Amino acid sequence: MPRPLICVTLSGCTVDEMLKDAAMATAAGADMVEVRLDKLWVIEQMPEPEPEAEDGERRHPKYIEPEFIPQPLDSVDVQGALESLKQGIDLPVVLTCRPERQQGHYPGEEAQRIEVLSAAIKSGVSWIDLEADIESKVRESLMDDASGKTKVVASYHSSESPPSASEIIQDVEDTSDAGDIVKICYRSSGRHDGLRLFEAAWGLRASGASYAIMGTGWGGDWTRIHAPLLEQALVYTTMDKGLHLSRQGRINATDLQTAWQLLEYETN
Repeated sequence: MPRPLICVTLSGCTVDEMLKDAAMATAAGADMVEVRLDKLWVIEQMPEPEPEAEDGERRHPKYIEPEFIPQPLDSVDVQGALESLKQGIDLPVVLTCRPERQQGHYPGEEAQRIEVLSAAIKSGVSWIDLEADIESKVRESLMDDASGKTKVVASYHSSESPPSASEIIQDVEDTSDAGDIVKICYRSSGRHDGLRLFEAAWGLRASGASYAIMGTGWGGDWTRIHAPLLEQALVYTTMDKGLHLSRQGRINATDLQTAWQLLEYETN
């Protein structure tokens, strides 16, 4: 079975941090990387470590989500960042600028965000992520700008639990003309949600659709781990490590490839 493309979503909230993570992703065998431009407008504040146990016993530290502190809109030099990223990353890049309505961090108005996406396309990037819910005329204009030089990920991120498998399949089919790959992500909270996502991806096998279905939470990584079997086109991964990843539906890029080898999925 064909191997899906492995895309590493870069960690960090500065260009330098993203470039370091991109080098690690390249060494790990990633096919491409995703740059979350919207994260340039936040500072990641890590929580204070838990105090040591009074009895002296070692404990596994409880993972606490970092806090992202918003920064002023004019704090980022978009053109400078795009140029540095272009020069510093060898792999194909997906440029993303996620709005707050889809769990992103971009602090400006939608019109300003569209200007960032337009600049990203004009930079000659390999891929651009365009949310499916962008106003239709605006999205058509961005698609025209991308045509012939930049491929498009048509994305939809929901904070709700996944609907039925048939509804997810219909959403993918309805969005298939909106980009080269359709990315749909729901909030998952256990095996029932994971099974809905898996069932939807299974139902899309041999459909001709190019898709990436996943969840953010328990069970959200099932479709990533079994992506070759499900004939997914693209799998989003991370270079982060830790037990917390499975709770977030994420998976380390190296661990994913190891899982594919153990499951005897095609990795060439």
